[in-house]
Amino acid sequence: MQETSGPAGTANAAPPFTAVDILPFSAAAVRATKAPTGATPGILSERAAEIADRLAPRVISPSLLADLWRLVEMVALTAVSLAIIALYDMPSGPVLWRYVIVSLCGGIAGISAIQTFGGYETTTFRRLYGQLVPVAAGWATAVAMLALGFFFLKIQNEMSRVWLALWFTLGAALLLSARMALGLRVRRWASAGKLERRAVIVGGGPAAEKLIEEIERQPENDLRICGIFDDRDDRRSPASVAGYPKLGNVRDLVEFARRASIDLLIVSIPVSAEKRVLELLKSLWVLPIDIRLAAHSAQRRFPSRSYSFVGRVPMLDVFHKPIADWNSIVKRLFDIVVASFAILALSPVFVAAALAVKLTSKGPIFFKQKRHGFNNRIIEVFKFRSMYHEMADPLAKRVVTKGDRRVTPVGRFIRKTSIDELPQLWNVIRGELSLVGPRPHAVHAQSSTQEAFIEIVDDYFGRHKVKPGITGWAQINGYRGEIDQPEKLKHRFDYDLFYIDNWSILFDIKILVLTPIRLLKTENAY
Repeated sequence: MQETSGPAGTANAAPPFTAVDILPFSAAAVRATKAPTGATPGILSERAAEIADRLAPRVISPSLLADLWRLVEMVALTAVSLAIIALYDMPSGPVLWRYVIVSLCGGIAGISAIQTFGGYETTTFRRLYGQLVPVAAGWATAVAMLALGFFFLKIQNEMSRVWLALWFTLGAALLLSARMALGLRVRRWASAGKLERRAVIVGGGPAAEKLIEEIERQPENDLRICGIFDDRDDRRSPASVAGYPKLGNVRDLVEFARRASIDLLIVSIPVSAEKRVLELLKSLWVLPIDIRLAAHSAQRRFPSRSYSFVGRVPMLDVFHKPIADWNSIVKRLFDIVVASFAILALSPVFVAAALAVKLTSKGPIFFKQKRHGFNNRIIEVFKFRSMYHEMADPLAKRVVTKGDRRVTPVGRFIRKTSIDELPQLWNVIRGELSLVGPRPHAVHAQSSTQEAFIEIVDDYFGRHKVKPGITGWAQINGYRGEIDQPEKLKHRFDYDLFYIDNWSILFDIKILVLTPIRLLKTENAY
């Protein structure tokens, strides 16, 4: 990816709908639509606030659980084979390597066969004894395939039959006993509401009622409907639909989704109501959750690749949650490892900066400031103090400008070199920041012309769909420091969106590598 790639005034926030004949929407088109509700959160009713707080604890992702259990069973099957080889009669040389390779292939074949028999579906995990059949059938099929492979490769006489029999028996015993333990645990998680996909529905009336009935008709459905939100009054959209309460309007939904742990947002408005759908998406795309448009009542049929399904109910994907499941785990591990190493490697710089701040001006070494974090939640960010303590501006109501008299001599140096940002590595370890992401702005951040950021960029909160970072793609492209022109914030916002929609761990590494080089250009850092 070239450094010049990315937004040049527009952002590639999401691919357009595949059903372009009816829904020619792109994320840019959504953002360009004027929505009457805006993205400003509302004040929740007492009932909605109570439900949101009850749903605040995070849930276990069913898809992530299935992926982790695949890995566990593959490692377990491979380990059983290697343990038998070591304890039974350890071969040597090329024969040993043949057993190692076969053990690994057998583990992969085992989980593949179990997958074929439906052993990794969420509904299977919920059944205590029902999951034993696909597991046993899958493992037996995998071992039979291995034996057949030995025959066709004419190596059946070179492979131990005792080893294969023990591997099948002990492997089956381990798989089945582990599945029983998993089944008990999954039932506890399910009863506690920790293993489910939480969804809210936008739009009430008959369309929402029909959608709910179709979802609840699915056997062993793992989707939990948490409430309904609709801008229409009770006459057109009743206070309760299919037994689920209407918790507020779309503006309230923005606040609800920030307080609760929600996985999926389903818009039940007919796809033919293009204008209204666009207005809703304008308000909702800033949320870091999956957004889908219910297509169960669509008169036109779209190509099958356009759909995803909730049970058997077809949905059109609108926006996907960025950096989810395995990607979030990889990014978090990367952050912890690199931040820990950076703290150790830069400890002399930490000590020198702390002494310089302490010895040259009165006040604390560190400065704490409230900033917007992931999903617009408020976090407290650490920095080395760069201003005179009595002139500190924790609310960032006045932007630091060139020659600002509030900044100490030491502060001017550490700001230009970004050494003042190093304590934020502790925020990374704590999980409040990432190494790379949109830079977190102060809660009441303003430009040098006294304009609030949310007034300059209408969709400003869209940059909070991922965890903010110490450095970011906007900073690499020269957008750091003072915001003295509205265009600077708009370009920074566009680069942030480009990063969110094109994230990869290699992209993060590229930004980290380029950061020290870009720090040499300090004309905008005061």
